[in-house]
Amino acid sequence: DNHTCGYCGRTATTVDHVIPRAQGGPHTWKNVAAACRPCNGRKRDRTPEEAGMPLHIKPYAPEGTGALLVLVGQVDANWREWLSERELTSA
Repeated sequence: DNHTCGYCGRTATTVDHVIPRAQGGPHTWKNVAAACRPCNGRKRDRTPEEAGMPLHIKPYAPEGTGALLVLVGQVDANWREWLSERELTSA
C-alpha cells in the first residue's frame, strides 16, 4: 500500500478494519487497509458502504518474501541480490 490511505490517497498512519471489529470483522490481512487518521476517524465503526467511503484498494495477505519484508520492515543489504525489484520497492 506504500503507506497510502485506501480511502483518500493521502499518507496512511493507521490501519482500518474494513468490516469493523465492532461488527464482528476479523483482525486479518484481508480485512485491514491502510488509512489516514481523518478517514479512519470519519469511518468509525461502519463499513465503507455505510460510511459512504469507497475503498479504492482490495486488501490482501502478503506472500513469499513480500510477507517477510512486511514483518521485518526493512531490507538488509545482503538480501538485495535475492529479491525482485517489485519486492524491493514495496518494502
